[in-house]
Amino acid sequence: AQLALAAGIYAAPVSGEKTVPQMGFYDPDCGVIPAPAAENTRPGLDPGPLSDTGARPGNGGPGSSPGRGSFQASAQDHPDTSTRASLPPAWGRDGKGGAPTTKGTVLVAFYRSYLTSADNAPVDALIHALRAEGFAAYGVFAPSLKTPGFADWLTTHLIATPPVAILNATAFSARADDGTTPFDAVPCPVFQVALSTARRRDWAASDRGLSPADLAMHVVLPEVDGRILAGLVSHKSPGTRHPDLQFSRFAHRADAERIKAVVDRVTQWHRLPAAPATDRHLALILSTYPGRAHQMAHAVGLDALASTEALLQVLAAEGYTTTQGAPLPQSLTETLTWPLAAYEAALATLPEALRQSLTEAWGDPATDPQLKDGQFHFPATRRGNVLIALQPERGEVKTRDTDYHDLSRTPRHVYVAFYLWLRSQGLHALIHMGAHGTLEWLPGKSVALSETCWPEALIGPLPVIYPFIVNDPGEAAQAKRRIGAVTLGHLPPTLTASAVPPELLRLERLLDEYSTADGLDPARRTRLIAAIRDEASASGVAADLGLSANATPAEAITRIDRFVCDLKESQYGVGLHIFGDGAGEREGLLTALNGQKVAPG
Repeated sequence: AQLALAAGIYAAPVSGEKTVPQMGFYDPDCGVIPAPAAENTRPGLDPGPLSDTGARPGNGGPGSSPGRGSFQASAQDHPDTSTRASLPPAWGRDGKGGAPTTKGTVLVAFYRSYLTSADNAPVDALIHALRAEGFAAYGVFAPSLKTPGFADWLTTHLIATPPVAILNATAFSARADDGTTPFDAVPCPVFQVALSTARRRDWAASDRGLSPADLAMHVVLPEVDGRILAGLVSHKSPGTRHPDLQFSRFAHRADAERIKAVVDRVTQWHRLPAAPATDRHLALILSTYPGRAHQMAHAVGLDALASTEALLQVLAAEGYTTTQGAPLPQSLTETLTWPLAAYEAALATLPEALRQSLTEAWGDPATDPQLKDGQFHFPATRRGNVLIALQPERGEVKTRDTDYHDLSRTPRHVYVAFYLWLRSQGLHALIHMGAHGTLEWLPGKSVALSETCWPEALIGPLPVIYPFIVNDPGEAAQAKRRIGAVTLGHLPPTLTASAVPPELLRLERLLDEYSTADGLDPARRTRLIAAIRDEASASGVAADLGLSANATPAEAITRIDRFVCDLKESQYGVGLHIFGDGAGEREGLLTALNGQKVAPG
């Protein structure tokens, strides 16, 4: 202020508190607030009027007053979570006098630096959007999630006031040396949002979606904590140039469309536990790659059909509404139908760019081979409230191998119709059984998707739970980042020790004799070298190794012996794994279906 006055620029006095605590709670309409009391955050309660000790309205920036009742600072400048005060009238509302919350509390974690630099527009927009959806949302800030004392301080608050969801807007992993995070005190899901450092126009034109640095900080490292990627919420751009200061402030600008997508995802995950198991409707989707009749429901290392049958039994035991039916190999040869007219009505809701791309690639939907008698036919069956279906071909059968991972190939009409049909079924969650499907490989950005990216356009905010073979984390990441999936690692097939095949037993015996004779009987060793090389040539081992007849005895014997030893020591998978047989697999899936956080690892 003094510098401004010295330069001849008027600086109005700043009222209220001049400092911001190291960590604390935040309301976009009031700035820093007291720790919300449990009685003010239970679903369905109207928090009532502001008490005498509550925060005063402000813009939430460093120039606003945190209020007389902000925080009772401890000796370590930590807010005192024992302080309880009623929250302002906007608490749990949309800030515009809307209905009080009915869905519970959502905590939005962000950096203290956003608050002190008045660069918290995305946080404010998130909280307001969550309140408009019926959540009692508020913020929590700190210099970092790893700030000393923050985890213990927040744990105390979370236990007293458990939220139904947490949105994290900070970067990196928050795991401490002991593997814990500040959010572990409650079982609710933790969603990760990304604040891009690029301008919106750059993001819109980018196939990558985020810069390498943003990808690492806001996506890759938070995945270590098991967070669900909810999407992008803001971009950076300059504001209006100040005529006196000749300065344009570069700051985060909230993206209303992307924030709505994030809130929709949180809402859909909250819808899962809000419904009793008997009323939950699920879809179990099985891959068709490589699409041959004798390989129905292919998944890497997984018997997808047996796993689905086993899961149906688990769901029935947990109270889900299921019914008996014919064996899946038989029932999935039948079809469920959807009228072309219903498809065209649903298709009209997609962005124009996607509809144009679809028409250019595949023409009129009436020409799709899966359309018969004015109906799309999907290989699918119902078992009570569980819909089981084979994922349609995304392209043509003859180009399947090249189409499967093609990020530029527009899906055909029956594929688009299938997912739009699923969205019309009132589903609570989708389970894709095994690695891997094609939805996460459709055209669009690699991460931080937009409404014109095919994966988001087709699956929307529907919770996706994805059992995935544990030794393929790279392709599992594609599902996490492009469809917001919770991937559940399952064991590969059981390994068994290999053995030397009968046709190589004589070669093995000669190598053992050579090892015994070496250094003891040089003449016999020389004869054995010749016998070993002859046997290796006769059995085809020498040809497999590319062993030249001119190779020295030392080279030849060493390579042949290593080959036979590798055969004896190797292991191979026997059969296929059934999901649920591995420790924790069944429990992880049921935890996800209850809308709770699944521990990473």
